[in-house]
Amino acid sequence: MRIGHSKDVHQLVAGRPLILGGVEITHHLGLQGHSDADVLTHTVIEAIIGALGLGDIGTHFPDTDPAYKGADSMDLLKATKAMLDDTTYKVGNLDATIFAEQPKMRSHISAMRTNIASALGIDVTQVNIKATRGEKMGYIGREEGMGAECIVLLLEE
Repeated sequence: MRIGHSKDVHQLVAGRPLILGGVEITHHLGLQGHSDADVLTHTVIEAIIGALGLGDIGTHFPDTDPAYKGADSMDLLKATKAMLDDTTYKVGNLDATIFAEQPKMRSHISAMRTNIASALGIDVTQVNIKATRGEKMGYIGREEGMGAECIVLLLEE
């Protein structure tokens, strides 16, 4: 078995959509980034890449490459699944946390879980997502940015 972990943060800005786990969420601010800036999906990708010992997300999907400008992070997750398929490992489960003051995530988490599970070809019960606030402290609490963390367990087939 192998374990991977990742943490990512993105700045919140006006004029960008807010996309988390492949779900577009209505909010007055969105996440800044080269791709769609889906901070949740980025942590899932990087946790898998890390568990495989293949570096980080920037190694495979660099923000300096115009090919990834505006990229849908769910497509990047599917490409990561293809990397996984080239090994003897499969996802056992993953557990992720979103750090966001606003908006509330509860009503979106089911769709996020479904999207991530579908992209990885696993059962939704293998994907856990939760959210927590900054309690008005730090860049999360001041709504200057959002973050996410993910840990993934890979099992040998």
